[in-house]
Amino acid sequence: MVALVTGAAGFVGSHLVEHLLEQGDTVRAVDCFTGFYERSEKQRNLSHVLQRDGFAFVRADLSRDDIGALLAGVDVVYHLAGQPGVRPSWGREFATYVRHNIEATQRLLEASTDAGLKAFVYASSSSVYGDAERLPTPETVRPEPVSPYGVTKLAAEHLCNVYRRNMGVPTKSLRLFTVYGPRQRPDMAFRRLVRAAVDGSRFELYGDGEQTRDFTYVQDVVAAMRLAASSEWTGVANIGGGARISMNEVVSIVESICGEIDLVRTQTQAGDVRHTGADTRVAARGFGYDPKTGVAEGISRMVEWERGTSFAA
Repeated sequence: MVALVTGAAGFVGSHLVEHLLEQGDTVRAVDCFTGFYERSEKQRNLSHVLQRDGFAFVRADLSRDDIGALLAGVDVVYHLAGQPGVRPSWGREFATYVRHNIEATQRLLEASTDAGLKAFVYASSSSVYGDAERLPTPETVRPEPVSPYGVTKLAAEHLCNVYRRNMGVPTKSLRLFTVYGPRQRPDMAFRRLVRAAVDGSRFELYGDGEQTRDFTYVQDVVAAMRLAASSEWTGVANIGGGARISMNEVVSIVESICGEIDLVRTQTQAGDVRHTGADTRVAARGFGYDPKTGVAEGISRMVEWERGTSFAA
């Protein structure tokens, strides 16, 4: 297939590009390099695929630039571009989230209406649920986000539903639950924790550490995306890792690999939920989703990657 991947230089996007190329797909990669974290890190994410056959990169801002030409000849859109992060989404920064998460999605969907796509895969988030009333959480639970970020992800998801029902765009919204792995964003807990373990710096843990997450390894996520794109299924589905564990347990796993960590506990941050857990039966039935990587194995791969990155630096 010919795939358009937005947000291709990011954490999940760069892994998806690799996965699609390995599957024999042709990839048109798009990123606008927002300033959320260092551009040099995003460029490194794609540096090893720049010369690959079937790969092309375009710098474009989906919320502002003319994007019609990006869709020419494309079979599948994987829409991962957006402004990430729960904690920075408050206050005056909300306008940035509206621009990159809602406006950009609407413009891409509008451009897709006459593109003859086989699939439009949207990377949604478990943040749409907020403090969910049921664990594990099925897609039938009413979303009640507790952060502006979650609000924008849910709004974009609603746009996908609107364009599917009214314009025939074959949208598939995947609610991703706390994705981790090599090349994870530098602000995320696993990345900060593993970096602290490798270089001996201090790790700040928000809250008491008893908050739990359904952590999902990045290779399971990108496999789910291509499976969804290749299927006839449309709609909304959870993508989780298959088990919920606490941050205190995660710290113990990292310490078992790297030794004791200099840990400081700080107050819970606004917008952070207490627990998340994915009911993934819709994804299993719809397109055969079956996560393969446990947290201990995934963290070991992150530690190996971080050690290699630190050595290279």
